[in-house]
Order: sequence, then structure tokens, then C-alpha cells
Amino acid sequence: MARHTLGHVASRAANRPTYRCSECGWTAVKWVGRCGECQAWGTVAEAGAPAAARTSAVQPARPAVPIADVDAQTARARPTGVGEFDRVLGGGIVPGAVVLMAGEPGIGKSTLALDVAARAAREGSSVLYVSGEESAAQVKLRAERIGAVADTLFLAAETDLATVLGQIELVDPALVIVDSVQTIASADVDGAPGNVGQVREVASALIQSAKRRGTAAVLIGHVTKDGSIAGPRVLEHLVDVVVQFEGERHSRLRLVRAVKNRFGPTDEVGCFDLGDAGIVGLPDPSGLFLTSRDRPVPGTCVTVTLEGRRPLVAELQALVSEAAAGSPRRTTSGLDPSRLAMVLAVLGQRAGVPLSRHDCYAATVGGVRLGEPAADLGLALALTSALLDLPLPTGTVALGEVGLAGDLRPVTGLPRRLTEAARIGFTEAVVPAGSLTEGAPPAGMRVHEVSTLADAVALVLTAARAGARPEALLAD
Repeated sequence: MARHTLGHVASRAANRPTYRCSECGWTAVKWVGRCGECQAWGTVAEAGAPAAARTSAVQPARPAVPIADVDAQTARARPTGVGEFDRVLGGGIVPGAVVLMAGEPGIGKSTLALDVAARAAREGSSVLYVSGEESAAQVKLRAERIGAVADTLFLAAETDLATVLGQIELVDPALVIVDSVQTIASADVDGAPGNVGQVREVASALIQSAKRRGTAAVLIGHVTKDGSIAGPRVLEHLVDVVVQFEGERHSRLRLVRAVKNRFGPTDEVGCFDLGDAGIVGLPDPSGLFLTSRDRPVPGTCVTVTLEGRRPLVAELQALVSEAAAGSPRRTTSGLDPSRLAMVLAVLGQRAGVPLSRHDCYAATVGGVRLGEPAADLGLALALTSALLDLPLPTGTVALGEVGLAGDLRPVTGLPRRLTEAARIGFTEAVVPAGSLTEGAPPAGMRVHEVSTLADAVALVLTAARAGARPEALLAD
């Protein structure tokens, strides 16, 4: 009897339905509104029973060929005409490749995509621009404003997937741009446009069409509140390239970063200037992050950050004032607040710079965001200069990560950083000790190695008080 009961319970457990998250594959024995693994809402659904049938082998239509006989020219990247975009893609767009371009609303995705479409059309290729958010007339007005009108650039305002695929068959374009993938819906899938099932179906159909026809495709995607790409995570796995738009709304600077790239590197960054006349690539953006002055100002220090493999010279500004009452304020713009708090603590405990009772404000110039630790030393020197109301020596850059023990740690890519600083016109650099292991500094650049934050503060500020350069102190 007991054996029969246990078998009955096991049979009921085996027949009990299971529920699976469409985003990450997490399973549960009962339905829940929110996935317990990826925390996504509305993605858990009942999983169907596994199919018992097995796939049998069939005769392939095209047999495998030796790798030496494969024609690789069809997979060569073709330049889009936008140099900064080509830099991110690895030289251009490969025929049959699918590029997912994501970013916040109003950051410039549609403007850049329309510019790429017009340049490709002027080169003789037929381009289809599918807009699911705006009418064809609205897209035409933007194209006239940024100078993106071409004879072989075709516009279609469609939101039905079947109609979009029909437009692709009719135009037979070399490049398809869909703006955006969340606005297109399939009549064969339940749910509103933009939900998980719709986005998966639309993306799969467009990717299949691009691969079958050898047509390059650019899909514009929305992002969620936390900055991640909206839709199922499988969308990023299906496409060949994922590029992310970054930038502040109040700044004209836009950075395009490759998050995934099957045809090139993922450590390249493209810089653009978004203005009334459209979006323009910036081959040399370092000047945007510096302030032109006739004389040095207290509370400023210049550092060099690496965006991908590209060095950018950026200026840090700091303002220190007596706290009126209560807890002192700590405000940042373009910097990580936790890095500012850490640098302030190390300055007070290890370098003898008392800032615990002062309001401290730190910002970058030009809207650039500095997230790497290499900017710690420049931030520390800017705060010290602001506290003492003493400008730092002219022509000096500071590079180094500050440790909690007050030590300075070397940074990656120092030769490239120093070369860029020397090209802009800087002649002195303060770096952590042991950094010059990769070769001699660039011509015209004097590099001073220090071991601790206290030594760096003493070196630079003593030179500033004496009106001399840092090498005068080292000579003593």
C-alpha cells in the first residue's frame, strides 16, 4: 500500500507543470510574476513538455568545402562613410551582419542611423529605412536638416512585421535600418509591440532575412531605466554586433561603444558631436574636455583617461568651501561619488590634507565621464589645490590610482596616455613609481615618478609655491 502511494505521488510530481523564465531559463514549480534569478517581471510562463522525437539526418544541399576554398571576400567589412562609427564596428559593416544600436531616447541613435543610410546610398547602394515611431514625412524633415537626402534611400513607415519583410523583398536593399525593433509587431504572436515574445519574433525574422539575402541590417533598440537593452537577453546573443550610445543630455558629446563584436575589437570607442546640423564624428576630441585660460586657476588638474584604446585628455575641477552646518556636502558631475569619498578619506589620513569639514564639489569639463581609477591622482591634486587656493604648475598632468594605504599604483596604457598629453602640449607628468617599464617617455615630456600620494602632493604644491617646475625639486 505504501509502495503504491509513493508511486502515485511520484507520478503526480512528474506530471506537474513547470514554469520557465524566457529571459534566463530559471525554472519554478509554480507561476510567479517576477523571475527569481534575473528579477524580470512577466517573463515566467508554463513550459511545454519536451518532445520525444529525435531529429534525423538529411542530405545537405551544400556539402562542406575545404577552408582554403572558402571565399572570404564576401565577409569583408564595407565602410559606412562615418569614420568614428567604422572605428567601433572594426572597419565597417559586414554584408549579412546584424547590428543592434541601443541607447536612451533622444541621444542620437536615429540621427546617426539616418546619416549612415544616406552615405551608403550616395555610394550607389540601395538602402531601406523602416520607421516604426515616426511618419515618412517626419523622417524626411530630419534628413533635410542634417543633409541626409539621397536618391536610393527608401523610407517606409511600418509597424507590421509581415509588411516590413515585404518591403525588404520589394526594394532588395544592401542595408536595412529598423527604427526601432520594439515598435514592430507580428500578427502571429500575441501581445503588444515591445513585449518579450514580440521582440524575439521580430528580431529572429529580420536576422533570418538578413542572413539569407546577405543584407546588412541595423536594428535600433530602446533601453530600460537601468540602462540595459530592453527586450529578452537572447536578442543580444542573436545579433552580430551590439553598440551602446552614451552621453549626458546637457552635453553635445556622444560616445558609441562596442559591447559585442563578432568582426572586430570591443575596446574601441567612437566620439561624436550632436548638434542642430546632425551628428558629426570627432577624430580628435581631446580639446573638448579642456578649458582655455590665460593663466592657471586653483582647483584644476588635467589627467588622461582611456576610452577603449583611445586616450583622451580631460580636465578635473574641484571647489572646496567651509561647511555651513551639519554633514559636509559631496557633489560630483562626471565622476563616481564613491571614488571622491575614497580620495577624500585618503587625503585626510595619509597626506595630511584636512577636508572632512569642508563641502567638496568635483566635476569634469565637457560632459565626459571618468570612471577608471587612473583619475584618482588628478582628483586628489585638484582638491588640494582648491583647498589651498593655489594653482598647480602649468603644463602638468597627473596619472595614478590611489590606494587606501596612500600608495600610488601604476595604470594601464601609460605610453599612449603620455603621448597624447605631449601632443596636446603638456610637458610635465606625475605618475606612480615603476610606471616607466614600457619604454622612454615621449619627446618633450618630463615624467616624475612618486611612490605615495603625500609625495605627489608635496612635489606639485611646493613647485607651485616656488613658481618653479617639479624637476627643480627633484634636482635638490
